[in-house]
Amino acid sequence: MKPSSITRLVSVVFLGVLLALRLGAAPVNIGSRLELFVDRTLVDTLKGVELRLQTPQPLPLSASPVRGVYMTVIKDGDLYRAYYRANDKTYTGPKGDGNPGELTCYAESKNGHDWIFPNLGLFEVDGSRHNNVILAQAPPFSHNFSPFLDLRPGVDARERFKALAGSRADILRRVAPELEGGLYGFVSADGIHWRRSGTRPIIPYQKMTPAGETRFDSQNVAFWSVAEQRYVCYYRTLDTPHGPLRTITRTTSPDFVTWSEPVAMRPNLPDEHLYTSQTHPYFRAPHIYIALPTRFQSKRGSSTDILFMSSRAGSNVYDRLFAEAFIRPGLDVERWGNRSNYAALNVIPTSPTEMSIYHEASGVRYVLRTDGFVAATAGARAGELVTKPFVYSGKELVVNYSTSAGGSLRMEVLHEDGTALPGLRLEECAEIIGDEIERVVRWKTESRLGELAGRPVRLRFVMVECDLYSFRFR
Repeated sequence: MKPSSITRLVSVVFLGVLLALRLGAAPVNIGSRLELFVDRTLVDTLKGVELRLQTPQPLPLSASPVRGVYMTVIKDGDLYRAYYRANDKTYTGPKGDGNPGELTCYAESKNGHDWIFPNLGLFEVDGSRHNNVILAQAPPFSHNFSPFLDLRPGVDARERFKALAGSRADILRRVAPELEGGLYGFVSADGIHWRRSGTRPIIPYQKMTPAGETRFDSQNVAFWSVAEQRYVCYYRTLDTPHGPLRTITRTTSPDFVTWSEPVAMRPNLPDEHLYTSQTHPYFRAPHIYIALPTRFQSKRGSSTDILFMSSRAGSNVYDRLFAEAFIRPGLDVERWGNRSNYAALNVIPTSPTEMSIYHEASGVRYVLRTDGFVAATAGARAGELVTKPFVYSGKELVVNYSTSAGGSLRMEVLHEDGTALPGLRLEECAEIIGDEIERVVRWKTESRLGELAGRPVRLRFVMVECDLYSFRFR
């Protein structure tokens, strides 16, 4: 082959690669799902716009805050349920993880801010059954009892709530030598009366796996994934070759009994230990998993903070758009200790416009606007965000946004190749000014969105002094 022919061939291949990169893989089918800007799955180009991590705002402390270790908060209809670890003050035996003096306690709320601690009468503690204890004298399970509301269709009503609890073999030998090391399943009909589902762990302890050294001595979280149609669990492992560092491993199950080979996700940056993952589906977009791990940097003393990460249904990796802290320790000197900064499992809706994150040790409730983890933000000069090609279903486009009095938001729908579609061009879009969780986008002519459903398109958002949090078709 002549050099000129080789040159032409290389040029053709190179152009083909560029075109493939430009057009990307097959367009993502988002259907009518809500899409947030917590990753770059749908983001192609940004000009004068940045993806900005938002700052959760602490509210004044409730008169009856809920505090505890390895906390979980569940919204069950109109009721908020909180689960957390406490200690029997009368226990005088050996201390350490999983000891018999650890308790699992329960609280309820009607508004997610003010809590009651019901007298359940289930266990005698300190000579009385007037307490809110739901698990006691059951080492090591109260150390990291982590429940969830099972959303699997057709789930047995007697097992509407499930939980994982347990530890590694060396801890079990010390506190409960009759038990095998691993994570055990628990079930409940009402979230208060619990029983262990079987005598053996459903996720057995293995000292070493391809994912690393199994630990389990943390809050190991699970849920039914509506998007994956299976149970998903994220638990602690030790990444020995890279530290060793505390890290996160994922496994799945069709039945909460048999679990897949664990896969190490390893989202750690150098010298970062991730104490917990707190990974869970976002309540408005269950195909997106939100994670709020506690970060401990061993070479920076004993301080910790809380990070923000995300993952998508079926993925074995976390997206970390932001390396910085999501929730800092702050002015309270008590929050600058090794185990002083843990977020409770689950971000919970506490009003149509607000969602809440609970800080375990302090009892502080942090709030964000609905969908407001990350904003695509433009300043005083116009900026734009163009999406990758995607396919949708629906007839109208809805956005969650906020502008200043002098700001604005407009958008247009593009062909996959980036050319604007007649009737849906930028100049035909009604200017949007204001601050709304859901705003329907209007074009001056009759909308063609229904006709385009099922065809690959892009969106181009043009904004001034604007934060854009999410969008969806419906």
